[in-house]
Amino acid sequence: MELRQLRYFVTVAQEASFTRAAARLHLAQPGLSAQIRQLERELGHPLLDRGGRTVTVTEVGAAVLPQARAALEAVERITHTVDEFSGLLRGQVRVGLISGAAVEEFDVAAVLADFHHDHPQVGISLTEDTSERMLAALGRGELDLALIGLTGAQLDPAIGMEVVLETALVTAVAADDPGFGAELPLAALRGRPLICLTPGTGIRGVFERACAAAGFEPAIAYEAAAPALLLRLAARGLGVAVVPVLTAEEATAFGVRTVRIVEPEIRGRLALAWRTDRPASPAAKVLLGQLRLALRADR
Repeated sequence: MELRQLRYFVTVAQEASFTRAAARLHLAQPGLSAQIRQLERELGHPLLDRGGRTVTVTEVGAAVLPQARAALEAVERITHTVDEFSGLLRGQVRVGLISGAAVEEFDVAAVLADFHHDHPQVGISLTEDTSERMLAALGRGELDLALIGLTGAQLDPAIGMEVVLETALVTAVAADDPGFGAELPLAALRGRPLICLTPGTGIRGVFERACAAAGFEPAIAYEAAAPALLLRLAARGLGVAVVPVLTAEEATAFGVRTVRIVEPEIRGRLALAWRTDRPASPAAKVLLGQLRLALRADR
């Protein structure tokens, strides 16, 4: 029995698919299947049921799975202990960012560059995605830490979190649109064509929850991943954009003006997130600490 076989078994059980597991492990599917069958032969029992549309664990597999996970975590802890004792940072740190996070307010690129300069032997992978998908990736162990927008939904208790920014959400309309004053109640957006970030983002989640509490479903006419595109669409009169609060200079540059949302005011929150129920690598701990310090200083 080899550790890699246990890792392969755990991954297939998590993905419920040999195809997805092979892609995640960067292996050819026939090779992955062969390794799992060899493990099953050594144990004398099938661990996976391949008969259905998805792969499931057998009764024996279900009993073995937590032990396999524990063995892999024990090996990881041993490696981390040795690295911490020697002061060595190595390996890979996987970071997730929401779209538009690496901007002037949060110079994430500078933090990553400084970390790479100090620890050139550590590889850094960067993923830009929605908050919802990055939280799922954290849960699967595919990310070490992420900068996400909070939707207001209950988080997994195993996710550690630190809010680094809180801001009001506003609507943005074409600068020459005469139909709006300085503020409007949330209920006044009922039935209006709206321009919003894509599903799975923090702002979209917070906004939809507020609309549901007000008794209506928002009419999303356009959606995009980049806030700048939302503003350009609003400037062309295609609808009302829902965005974080803008400075007067930013609004003028995009050809929009902002209208405060009231009754209630809606606020978006940006947070650093990481797993707390499994050992983090020394490199991930150091980078997390540097990001927390940098983002606190930017507030």
